[in-house]
Amino acid sequence: MSAPTPAPAAAGSHDLTGSHDLAGTGVLYRLALRRDRIALPVWVYIGTAMVASTVFSFNKLYADEASRRTFAAGIDGNGSLRALYGPVFDGSTTGGLTAWRMGVFGAVLAALMSTLLVVRHTRAEEEDGRLELIGAGAVGRRAPLTAALAAALTANAALAALVAAALLAAGQSAAGSLAFGLALGATGLFFAALAAVTAQLAETARAANGLAGAAIGAAFVLRAIGDSGTGTGWLGWLSPIGWSEQVRAFAANRWWVLLLPLAGAALLTALARTLVARRDLGAGLLPQRPGPAAAAPALASAAALARRLQRGPLLGWTAALAAGGAVFGGVAKGVVDLVGDNRQMAEVLARMGGQQGVLDAYLSSIATVFGMVAAVYAVQAVLRMRAEEVSGRAEPVLAGAVSRLRWAAGHLLFPLLGTALLLAAAGLTAGLTAGLAEGLALGHGTGPAVGRMLGATLVQLPAVWLTAAVALAGYALLPHWAAAGWAGFGAFVLIAWLGPILRFPQAVLDLSPFSHLPHLPGGRPDAAPLLWLTALTALTTAAALAGLRRRDLG
Repeated sequence: MSAPTPAPAAAGSHDLTGSHDLAGTGVLYRLALRRDRIALPVWVYIGTAMVASTVFSFNKLYADEASRRTFAAGIDGNGSLRALYGPVFDGSTTGGLTAWRMGVFGAVLAALMSTLLVVRHTRAEEEDGRLELIGAGAVGRRAPLTAALAAALTANAALAALVAAALLAAGQSAAGSLAFGLALGATGLFFAALAAVTAQLAETARAANGLAGAAIGAAFVLRAIGDSGTGTGWLGWLSPIGWSEQVRAFAANRWWVLLLPLAGAALLTALARTLVARRDLGAGLLPQRPGPAAAAPALASAAALARRLQRGPLLGWTAALAAGGAVFGGVAKGVVDLVGDNRQMAEVLARMGGQQGVLDAYLSSIATVFGMVAAVYAVQAVLRMRAEEVSGRAEPVLAGAVSRLRWAAGHLLFPLLGTALLLAAAGLTAGLTAGLAEGLALGHGTGPAVGRMLGATLVQLPAVWLTAAVALAGYALLPHWAAAGWAGFGAFVLIAWLGPILRFPQAVLDLSPFSHLPHLPGGRPDAAPLLWLTALTALTTAAALAGLRRRDLG
């Protein structure tokens, strides 16, 4: 009896082994770039602008080599500044000072950009059910992961190229500029691959981002400990962020160090590709704790549901800003000592921050940074409504006895009150740690420093609220362009950040709400701009909610 003839493959079926597991990668790659056509340019632009503004500032502050070497010597003698920014490997050039000032934070920025990008196009797509629909077609099992990593490679290559070009345009050496740009891009690639692994381990995008974020934080801490004193330098070699620093751009230009993050990225990518084929679609490899069989009475409202969805990010952001406040407040004394008798630097800090001394100027500048970081959370909290709408979870909620305004109000409490909690946490910890430095430097106690820093951070709220209102207007009135809320945030931040340094016209500076805030501590409190910003926020929010009531969902 002859063997049965195999049945023909069903139409649309495909082999998930060999080369077929990458089928559709090109299409998904182009889709990822199209979906992030606003967010990715904003990330890259902010990273490039930070580097460009830093090298421009150093060129103005330290025009000769002697002043640059004096500045670098002061940094190397200050343990708190070394822990925060790292040591100066080349103090003779403005490129070397820029690599010191932006090396660590540029690497963190690249890591965050890559993590969010990869998780969004892998685990988040899977969690929302879109990946299952895509996988039903001629798409290989590993295609979404490969496309996400290819998009991350594109973003980091663009960041590396533009950063190098900005340094070259500022007159820095070609080798140092290229080494610095590649160090940032390689760090981003490493964390993109790490995020690809966490996307296989966790069952939700939030958990995957949390695991990758914890890895970024651990890498930062390891590097900080390694740079803070003698005998601990070997710890920096355990940190991918430390690898970026050890390239020593503009000094030794150690190209071989770039092999460390690239090799790590290759190994993590191979691990992620193995894991994605060994788990069920929609499931994570880490066990999930089952929830209760019945929901608690506290969840019996739309506002309670919004609170449940938003509380995790709020707690994470609060902890991060509290830690940041402690770190930046703790180096206040080091900043005062570093400025010393450099009148030119003191004048620039005073122009960007407070009016009564270098310490007030520094505290005012970090309060502004905390306000901008809180604005990131505010935009993210607003756009959570768009995510709920696109995923289809908002529709069953609104199908009941819940109006759109009630549903939106539950989510809007977080950019309204959550940002106040974030800024209060940052102000409290910064005031406590800076109070010690201020007491040593100016003879003050910690009590006045806490009150002044709380006022300096909370005064950022009207600008943060207006940024959130602009994002809400984009979501409510032009839902397909909801990501433009990030573009508005980027424009506000760059105008306020670069404007004083580049001496933009006042008409341009007035476009950013952060430019209208009083410079506290040290500046003159003025309630008028705060009231105007709050009123504009109310009008923008009212217009956005009116548009949300009238448009179709989905």
